[in-house]
Amino acid sequence: MNTTQLALLALILGVAIGAGVTAIIVAALRARAQALVQTSSELPDGLAAVLSGMDDAACAVDSSGLVVATSAAASHFGIVAGTTLENPDLRALIRAVRTTGATDSQTLRLARGGISVDSRLVSARASTLGPRLSLLIVRDVTEQERLDQMRNDFVANTSHELKTPVGAVTLLAEAIEMAADDPAQVRQFASRITAEAGRLNQLTGRIMSLSRLQAADGLGEFGPIALDEVIAASVEAHFVQADGAGVELSRGGDRGVWVRGDAQILTEAVGNLITNAIAYSPRGSRVGVGVRSDGDIVEIAVTDQGIGIAESDQERIFERFYRADEARSRRTGGTGLGLSIVKHATQRHGGEVRVWSRAGRGSTFTMRLPQVDAPAADPHDKKKHKRKRRDERKTAKGAKGAAASARSNKKKSRPSHGDQE
Repeated sequence: MNTTQLALLALILGVAIGAGVTAIIVAALRARAQALVQTSSELPDGLAAVLSGMDDAACAVDSSGLVVATSAAASHFGIVAGTTLENPDLRALIRAVRTTGATDSQTLRLARGGISVDSRLVSARASTLGPRLSLLIVRDVTEQERLDQMRNDFVANTSHELKTPVGAVTLLAEAIEMAADDPAQVRQFASRITAEAGRLNQLTGRIMSLSRLQAADGLGEFGPIALDEVIAASVEAHFVQADGAGVELSRGGDRGVWVRGDAQILTEAVGNLITNAIAYSPRGSRVGVGVRSDGDIVEIAVTDQGIGIAESDQERIFERFYRADEARSRRTGGTGLGLSIVKHATQRHGGEVRVWSRAGRGSTFTMRLPQVDAPAADPHDKKKHKRKRRDERKTAKGAKGAAASARSNKKKSRPSHGDQE
C-alpha cells in the first residue's frame, strides 16, 4: 500500500471518527435539552403577561405542587407564588389532569382569604402547559349562585303571595253568589273583595317597581332634585294614614338640600319608610322625617317609637317578602317588598340604607345619598315652586279635614258589632 492510499485511508477513518463523535455530542445535547425541558419550571413565553391581566384567580403549578406564577386575584384564595398549593381538592384536580393529559373542570367550595366561614363557590379548570407545568384557573361563581337563588325565591314567593288574594277573591265571589238574597251579606263580601283587590293591586305595583329598579335599563335620566319637594310629597301623602292610626307625623332637619336622581323613585322610597313607621307604631306615638346634610352626603332619616325590630331580623328585613312580624304585616296589608324597594332605590342613586332599632324603643331607617350643588335659580321657577307649595299645603289641609270628618261620621254611624277581617 503506497503512501497515497495510506493517506486516503487515514482521511476516511478520521472523517468516520469525527462523524461518530459529532453524533454522540449531538445526541448528548439533545438528551440534555430534553431533560431540561422535563425538569424545567420556566414559564412559556407570554404566560406571565396573560396571568397578570386576568381578573380570575389563576396560577401555574409544577409537578411537585409548587406555585410558580399567579394572577393578582389568586391571593384571595390563599394561592401565592413560591408556596405549595394547599387546597387538597385543587391538588387532586391537577394530578388528574397530569395523569390523563386532558383538560378538566370541577365546581368546588373554597375558603376565601383564609377564613373558613367565608366559603365561596368556584369553578376550577386545570390543563397541562407542558411535561412539568399545569395551568389552574379558579372562577368565583358565588354571586351567580346567589342571583340564581334569589330569582328562584322571587318566583316562588311571588306565586305564593299572589295566590292568597286571588284565592280570597274567588272564595268571596262564590260567597256572594250563595248569599245573593241577603243584601247585607253581599255588601260585606263585596267590601272584602274590594280590600283584596286593593291588596293585589298594591302587590303587583310593588313587584313592577322592584323589577324596574333592578333592570339595567329600567330607569331614565337622573337630574337635580330638591329633597324639600320629595320629603313634602312623601309626608303629605301619608297624613291620612297617620291621622287614622292616631300617630303624629312631622318633618324637620336641613332645608335646601339637593341630590341627583329620580324624584318619583325617591318619593316612593321615603313613602315606604313612612308607611312602615306608621303601621308599626302605637296610637299616640310620633313618626319623624328628618334631613341632615353632612358634607358630600345627605341623610334622610325616618324615626318611629314603635315595636322595634329584633337584632336577628335586622340583616334580613331588606330581603324581598321577608316580614319580621308575619301576623302584624298581614293584618296591616304589608307586602314584604317596601324595604326591598327602599334598598334598591337607594343603591340606584349611589347611596346606602342603614337601620337602627331596639325592641320596644322604635326604629330609625336612614337613606344616605350623595349630595349635589343646587342648580342656578330661575325667577320663573321660583314663582312656580311657591305656587306649587301653596297648592300642596291646601291639599294637605283638605286631607286632614277629610280624615277628621271620616272619623266623626264613623263614630256617629258605628254599628252594634264590627266586621272582623
